[in-house]
Amino acid sequence: MPPTSARSELALPPARGFAILTCMDARLDPAKYAGLAEGDAHVIRNAGGRASDDAIRSLVISYKLLGTREFFVIHHTDCGMEFFTDEVMSGLLAQSLETAELGPDGFRDVGEGPGTNAGADVDWLTISDRAQAVVDDVVRIRNSPLVPGRIPVHGFVYDVRTGRLVEIEAATAAGRATD
Repeated sequence: MPPTSARSELALPPARGFAILTCMDARLDPAKYAGLAEGDAHVIRNAGGRASDDAIRSLVISYKLLGTREFFVIHHTDCGMEFFTDEVMSGLLAQSLETAELGPDGFRDVGEGPGTNAGADVDWLTISDRAQAVVDDVVRIRNSPLVPGRIPVHGFVYDVRTGRLVEIEAATAAGRATD
């Protein structure tokens, strides 16, 4: 990591001209698995690395104002977003607002109420098929009217056991630049 004074001299646009959308999982170090130095790329993180409206907002700012020319969607193996459904999450929230516990049979509520039914109105963007989720996110970005067709969008899965990035060819094909 550059010294603090050197960091202040880094250009605002990412030096390598790309942005990564990936998961917030604390086990992931995007700089390490993507071979990045400070200032190289924008890294946008959320639960599951999903192409939510807010993630697309960040990608649009990244290219429109800061000149990125390429996007990467990188999900990972053993993602917590694969361990529950929208119904499970809304049910847990309906029981209590306390932290749930993950056991061998999935998440269970261990808190005391009250809870809220507001969780039923949220699309939690859970993942039932990892490779398909990468394709879906690349397609969502590619089809956004805010993202120009000239920006390629690539799709990968990071294997937390091996440390390898595995390209999801169907995602990268769907995200090819169109002009």
